[in-house]
Amino acid sequence: MSTADRPVFATRPSVVGHRGLGSGTVDGHLENSLPSLLAAAAAGVDCIELDVTRAADDVLVVHHNPATAAAGFLVERTAEELASHGVATLREVLDALPVEVAVDVDVKTVLEDASGGWGSGTVALLVPVLTTEVRRRQVLTTSFDVAALLWLRDQVPGLALGLISWVDFPLRMAVTAAAHLDLDVVCLHHGSFGPNRIETGPVHRSPARAVEVAHAAGLEVLAWCPGPDVVGPLVAAGLDAVCVNDVPRMLPLVRAAART
Repeated sequence: MSTADRPVFATRPSVVGHRGLGSGTVDGHLENSLPSLLAAAAAGVDCIELDVTRAADDVLVVHHNPATAAAGFLVERTAEELASHGVATLREVLDALPVEVAVDVDVKTVLEDASGGWGSGTVALLVPVLTTEVRRRQVLTTSFDVAALLWLRDQVPGLALGLISWVDFPLRMAVTAAAHLDLDVVCLHHGSFGPNRIETGPVHRSPARAVEVAHAAGLEVLAWCPGPDVVGPLVAAGLDAVCVNDVPRMLPLVRAAART
């Protein structure tokens, strides 16, 4: 069953900085870099989403993709080697971020984790970090990997957990899965709330109805990466959180939409 003992998102809707200030490079700051994450905190987001994977020496590092053009696969390089390419460790990032800012740790398991068995690799390395971190700040752990979430639930009391669904993935399936898994949050791509390239319709409930059903099932709802053209209606539907790219541009739009 769910382990979170309080609402994940205290501010409704909470604004979550995607990979810091946003994916790619925003205001000169590269995604998931310490400067980007600190800049997002300084901008006033409620929560910062960051991606976590592991290096060859079993040090957790903050990076989205499993490889870089310069360094190759991260799991084949030590944390010290990756530092020379601007990849920060999870520990240094968490120690640098203000504890008043919540953190969404997005678990990026690697191919090599498949051979280690249940609860090994990246996920196992996270347990002591998350156990410490939930005592000093609000932490949400999210993943596409359902097994990782369920294993972490048994290992880290009080840890809030969220299932992420893929781009344009059917909302009805993601919400139902997250509810039946008794998770805390369902993280839906903004395109899942209406007609999209996968499902043009007519199979979609209104965003407000989808959020209502999710809430009735005990879930908080996060929409990830909506643009300025769609964020207003999604906020109006009663979302608990919005994970945004380009924090300097999107933060005021979400705040304004919440006031209307």
